[in-house]
Amino acid sequence: MAEANQRQPFRPWQIRDRCFNVRRRGLDPVEIRTFLHRVADELTVAQTALVAVQEENVRIKNALRAWQSAQSANHRYR
Repeated sequence: MAEANQRQPFRPWQIRDRCFNVRRRGLDPVEIRTFLHRVADELTVAQTALVAVQEENVRIKNALRAWQSAQSANHRYR
């Protein structure tokens, strides 16, 4: 059984579409919706940046492996 802290991360649309129960003296729903949209927008930016960094990391690792292989091949035939 999965632990509660291992849940999937929120997606921006999940934040934007989140609904809350209405109470008699509750918070302003427009203010809540505005805040949720802002958080979702910032999450979109962060997740996009994370994907870009992960892709760059893979590219750098592949380049390093290729360089190490080339260096190893050069040293074997000397």
